[in-house]
Amino acid sequence: MATIHIKRIYEPSNEADGLRVLVDRLWPRGVKKETANIDLWLKEVAPSTELRKRFHGAALNWEEFRAKYMLELDKIDAFNNLLAIAKKNNIVTLLYAARDEQQNHALILQQLLKAAAGH
Repeated sequence: MATIHIKRIYEPSNEADGLRVLVDRLWPRGVKKETANIDLWLKEVAPSTELRKRFHGAALNWEEFRAKYMLELDKIDAFNNLLAIAKKNNIVTLLYAARDEQQNHALILQQLLKAAAGH
């Protein structure tokens, strides 16, 4: 199982990132596709548009968002695809655009991947 890092897409890339996977549904503002240095864009693993808007609109708190997002992940194959990718690579960095580095869906994905690996 890979070491799983998370990083804002706006931070510079480096070799320590390993496989760089964008996990946002929308392409990040101000980032050119030609220079983003992304290996894979798994938009399917991001929260639904409705859930994202409710969370950012303050209709949901962090715990409510987390629970609803995990329910969404249970209903799709995208998380299993991400898990398979993590098992095949030594280092994976999940890239996200959210400003909040303490409460974002990439953190949840990182925790779920580590739990699936038994870490």
